[in-house]
Amino acid sequence: MSDIRSPFPVPAPRDDDASGGVPAGPPAGQGRKPAPWPMPEHAQPSPSARPEPAWPELPGSEPAVSGRENRREHEEEAPGEVTAWGYPVYQEPRPSGPLDVSGFPGPQAAAPQAVPGERPFSYWESSPAREPEPASWGGAWGRHPEEEPRPAEEPEAPPARKKREPYLDNVKFVLITLVVAGHSLVPTFEAHSAKSVYLFIYTFHMPAFVLISGYLGRNFWNSNAKINKLVDTMLVPYVIVEIGYALLRLGLGQKWTLTIIDPAWLNWYLLALVLWRISTPIWHRMRQPLLVAVIIYMVAGFSEISGDFSLDRFFGLLPFYVLGLMLKPEHFDLLKPLWVRITAGIVTAAGAATAIVIAPHVSLQPVYFRYSFKKMDMSWWVGLGVRGAILVAALVLSVALLALVPRRETWFSDLGTRTLYAYLLHGVVVLIAKDQGWLSFPWLYGPLGVLAIMSSSVALAIVLCLPETRTAFKWLLEPRLVWLYRRPSGPPAGKGAPAGAQESSTAVTR
Repeated sequence: MSDIRSPFPVPAPRDDDASGGVPAGPPAGQGRKPAPWPMPEHAQPSPSARPEPAWPELPGSEPAVSGRENRREHEEEAPGEVTAWGYPVYQEPRPSGPLDVSGFPGPQAAAPQAVPGERPFSYWESSPAREPEPASWGGAWGRHPEEEPRPAEEPEAPPARKKREPYLDNVKFVLITLVVAGHSLVPTFEAHSAKSVYLFIYTFHMPAFVLISGYLGRNFWNSNAKINKLVDTMLVPYVIVEIGYALLRLGLGQKWTLTIIDPAWLNWYLLALVLWRISTPIWHRMRQPLLVAVIIYMVAGFSEISGDFSLDRFFGLLPFYVLGLMLKPEHFDLLKPLWVRITAGIVTAAGAATAIVIAPHVSLQPVYFRYSFKKMDMSWWVGLGVRGAILVAALVLSVALLALVPRRETWFSDLGTRTLYAYLLHGVVVLIAKDQGWLSFPWLYGPLGVLAIMSSSVALAIVLCLPETRTAFKWLLEPRLVWLYRRPSGPPAGKGAPAGAQESSTAVTR
């Protein structure tokens, strides 16, 4: 035997080793192949060709890598055998548990044999001395190249709640301010300025409100929570407000009157909205819903429609609700260009000027959208012309208003989320002010009086849209009647029901 020692130290024999230095492993075919015999001494490389004990590179050779490339080299040399520089070496039995790379020997050790079905060992995944990644990778992986690598799996952050768009809330606050101002101007009708402003406001403010209501009610029947609100925020408040106004009139010295089917004053809107919402599926199924609604609107002028259940207003403002059902968000985007807003300003100014000119010579009945031709003392052809002209004027001014209202977050955006309270409660203040004569002072009959009433209306609308007002009256105007409804039938979410099949019972209708 030569005295030249192998650069591959042979593991020391164990006490129970009977093979003379070669540890005995499990029998062939039970976990591994028989251990290879020691390399012949005459096959050892010369001392001058001995490699430096450096890992993973060797002089005059490519870096020793593992994984896919290493496995490919093994397969080309001898399938199933692990070699080092072309010679078979001893291989420890592969443990059954996770691979511990810290126990690997020095440069003479080779990568363990790949087991079918298991992921091959990768130097780049397990080496503790991994080189830093290029700077360009840091941006791709979201970390600085010098930082420690993040865990492979991190808990995902919950999706951010979609922010409420302020545009429609801005529109609703502007409209509710016009509603309060219109009701407050009634005692000063004798003044030309007050009647002109009243005529201008009433031409479009309720049509625009109904149009927005139709737009927000497009998917009304797709939600159980929204259907429940027909009772929670419409029918129940309607009855409460009817009783409240009857008590208020009695307290002011007027006669007691209470007729639930004939809404009092401003309460007509709640009942008409219920009827519009109920009819929504019908309009969705029609081929030309807007054309049908306009025909019904025009023909309704021939009939003496009763005010019971707000049927007269239901037909009188029907085209605007159906138009709202047909609108999509991209239609509102058409109002964004600067030239559209400039045109809207010109149209609004022209409408106000027209109202000032014709106010002393026209009746206010057509702008209520409820009276028949006979009631307005018009022939049928004149009535059709007037009804058509009012429809066009209301639509044009409504579009102009939608174009002029700011789309960004404003100081009154949050107030626009609580317009229901301003609509139902402002009548109490206006009725008391009328009864006490606060809206009939002589100096209010003129432009200065109109300005004062408009300013007071804005202040009242702000107060009634505050969150404190909602807190004080929510139990009355938005009662929670969960006990009144049956739970939706069907399997619970995640147990047989398709995703999104069930609506949340806490959905909030705008």
